[in-house]
Amino acid sequence: MPTERHGKVRRLLKSGRAKVVKLTPFTIQLLYETTEYVQPVTLGVDPGYKNVGLSAVTDQREVFAAEAWVRTDVKRLLSERRQYRRSRRNRKTRYRKPRFNNRVYSKHKGWLAPSVENRIDFHIKLIRMVCSILPVSRIRIETAQFDVQKLKNPDVAGKEYQRGEQAGFWNVREYVLWRDNHTCQHCKGKSKDAVLEVHHIESRQTGGDRPGNLLTLCRTCHRRHHVEGLELPKPPAGFSASAHINIMRWKLYERVKALGIPVNIVYGYQTKGGRISQGLKKSHTNDAFVIAGGNCQFRATEQFHFRQVRKQNRKLYKGIGSHIRNTAARVLYGFRHWDKVRYKGVECFIKGRRSSGYFSMSDISGKTVALNGKKLNSVKHSRLVLVENAATLLRMEV
Repeated sequence: MPTERHGKVRRLLKSGRAKVVKLTPFTIQLLYETTEYVQPVTLGVDPGYKNVGLSAVTDQREVFAAEAWVRTDVKRLLSERRQYRRSRRNRKTRYRKPRFNNRVYSKHKGWLAPSVENRIDFHIKLIRMVCSILPVSRIRIETAQFDVQKLKNPDVAGKEYQRGEQAGFWNVREYVLWRDNHTCQHCKGKSKDAVLEVHHIESRQTGGDRPGNLLTLCRTCHRRHHVEGLELPKPPAGFSASAHINIMRWKLYERVKALGIPVNIVYGYQTKGGRISQGLKKSHTNDAFVIAGGNCQFRATEQFHFRQVRKQNRKLYKGIGSHIRNTAARVLYGFRHWDKVRYKGVECFIKGRRSSGYFSMSDISGKTVALNGKKLNSVKHSRLVLVENAATLLRMEV
């Protein structure tokens, strides 16, 4: 159980009766037998598309609060890998033997898209991490269902659900042109260019060919956008987040249940009502506090931020002939990418490394750290103190 008696902790560590297990959150393990009395702890989880809220509460107080950021680059990286694979088939590769019939693949029952699978795995990883440092006796997870068609059209009902927005059109391009009234959405026809083209707002790799990612432009504006950087009207917000939550909500519940800890479901309207009744602001940690059953307990004095990052890039070949010339070694001057270090009393992460030994520092969100008004883009490695080795889960106390 958490303790505020820091003096006792220091004495235990100094006498060798305890050892440090983790620095963030700071966790020690006792090396002598003691009573096994613990208080029941309820963990509240606020699942999300980009952010996850966590809160662990007892009857008297909140003992743990954190917000975590999920990776959002999985789909883009998989599309990039597919592009490399397809281009590799069309050229002679010097170090690979011909392979045949190696693309046969059938999706198993319960298959999920890699981007959804990654989010579920990250939620499970966070829950396991909390359970490893606290005696969690119950887990409460918020679940929500979003009617995407209702979000697009609040008046949809009955048989209209069976007729999507593209009903009656031969293809997506025809629908987008009709939706935009066969008019360039930037110049509104002022360019007098009669040729209309369909523009991808996000790249086809990440946004796909869905109507929400397409915009009608005349050829003149389309070329100006790609050559001169012409700014285009901002598109309406998409519904990918709602779709992801709809897919993962019950899968997440089933996998958490498999951990062997009692799990309860909390619905969105219950969370909102509890937050309003306690006068709490809308945030992921406050939502998790309400989900955990928090009701006017003493809140945690510190919160933690977690961020999921890649372990390393997928590059298989880094020798002579590699298409990436300037690739730093995995370990450079004893440091790796995303190592947590201390510089002049400030804890930060190594974001960029140079073979000269000068590194760039960032905070947990990836933004360059500034100290005394000067950005830390070039810090000598000898002035850095290693705090924690790099991991796929960055940790920072705030």
